[in-house]
Amino acid sequence: MYVSRKRSRVPRFLCLTCRRTFSRQTFAVSYYRKRPELLWPVAAGLVAGSAHRQIARSLGCAPSTVTRLAARLGRHAILLMARALSELGGTVDEPFVLDHFETFEFTQDYPFGVATPVGADSWFVYGLDPAPHARTGHRSASQQRRLAARPRRAVRGGYAGSTRRTLDVLVSLGRADRALLVRGDGHPAYDRAAFAHRDGRRLVLERYPNPPRGPKGSPRSASARVRDQAMFPVDLLHKILRHTLAHQRRETIAFGRRLNAVLERLFLAAVWRNFIKRRSERRPEPRTPAMHLGLTDAQWSWKRLFSRRLFFHRLRLPGAWSFLYRRLWTTPILPSNTRHCLVRAF
Repeated sequence: MYVSRKRSRVPRFLCLTCRRTFSRQTFAVSYYRKRPELLWPVAAGLVAGSAHRQIARSLGCAPSTVTRLAARLGRHAILLMARALSELGGTVDEPFVLDHFETFEFTQDYPFGVATPVGADSWFVYGLDPAPHARTGHRSASQQRRLAARPRRAVRGGYAGSTRRTLDVLVSLGRADRALLVRGDGHPAYDRAAFAHRDGRRLVLERYPNPPRGPKGSPRSASARVRDQAMFPVDLLHKILRHTLAHQRRETIAFGRRLNAVLERLFLAAVWRNFIKRRSERRPEPRTPAMHLGLTDAQWSWKRLFSRRLFFHRLRLPGAWSFLYRRLWTTPILPSNTRHCLVRAF
């Protein structure tokens, strides 16, 4: 049996067990796409600092097409990250460096952090977890009134909840016969989450708080150098995210509107960092973080990253990832929040 698709013939097959038909496109990441050739250019543009309208102008499509495709790429990245963690379960033997990447959704009145655990030796990004929190810093009277009129968000534990969910992932990855070393910046939520964790006896939390620093360009103190050396892997990741994602720059009009959309693009950047980008651009080292851990034997390309469709129901997603995949973590200030609840395209 054949069906017509853009002047090409796509063969369909019959499953002799369930008696349902399927095609090769069923197992492709570009399923149900009218322009599957946009998959790799959009992914490359998103991690190259381009906004949706810029990518749309370059590729000759509508900005809404790029937005929908960015959501699909983010969902695929979530599943790929979960698949990678399932392969690493119980084998990781390196310290973890944990810090929260600060950003906001829709307005600066809605800030949230993103837990970014990174391998101290491999620089592999082991996941992401959002932590909505209240706006900090000085607020004027008008800003306070505006903030009070905003609808409340579901914080789901804030920093402590995000850290607890992240520690659950790290404990499942580390070797059972060894202590789990986690380096942090001394945030109080890290101590509370580690103390209350069910495997708290295995956790060893090292604290490297941010020391006072002088004016820009002044020499660093001894404590600052120790802190920067210990936290370098996660600091480097945050610099890469600020540099490569248009909606994460300090001064930008391409800010994220929805927490789900922000996390989808961050997951895409994380898998790009793990499988495609080399550990270091300065050092003559062609290995990627995934190669350093033994997950892959070669540097991946975008074509290989999207070579196979992954299915939600066949993978176990840790923490809040299933909420992010289904887009159930909504932004209440917006009149509509699209959920991902398609029947045949889940």
